[in-house]
Amino acid sequence: MNNKNININNICVFASSSNFLDECYYQDAKELGKLIGQSGYNIVYGGSTLGMMWACAEEVKNNGGKIYGVMPQKLVDMGCRTDNCDEFHLSIGMRDRKEKMDFISDGVIALAGGFGTLEELTEMIVQKQLGYNKKPIIILNTNGFYDNLLKFFDEIIEEKFANKITRDLYYVASTPKDAIDYINNYTEPELTVSKHEIYSR
Repeated sequence: MNNKNININNICVFASSSNFLDECYYQDAKELGKLIGQSGYNIVYGGSTLGMMWACAEEVKNNGGKIYGVMPQKLVDMGCRTDNCDEFHLSIGMRDRKEKMDFISDGVIALAGGFGTLEELTEMIVQKQLGYNKKPIIILNTNGFYDNLLKFFDEIIEEKFANKITRDLYYVASTPKDAIDYINNYTEPELTVSKHEIYSR
């Protein structure tokens, strides 16, 4: 598989909006945001002042990066929006929110999160599997949060519900620095998307 360099400016971060987590999760989110900003990248995220999402975005801003927020009207009406975004994009619902975040980002990092984060992450993996994007997709496995999910991913592949090449579509990072190092050195894969490759063993 041949690779070529990819231009990355905006990194989409998926993460929990909970304010009631163990401190280690917020610390990794803050460290990631710091490294994103210091590395010359911007953040695309959900646009709120909540949880790990804001812990990461605020540090991007504090370290020279820009914040691009995307939020559906329903959450704006609930008072979740921050006024600190350099650009804020209003969506109708969750589906077009994800579409907009995908459109304006060049790479994806999934931090620990709930069902929304899981949905966003797996959709991006499927998009890459089918050749709709060639973006770096990183899972930041803080505190072993994703260990069981990654085992389930392996089970999906081992039971032949997905091709073994699916493992190459995402990268599991153990630290924020590991995640940014992967982004910094990422080369765009020359994906050959065919019925045979998707459905063969």
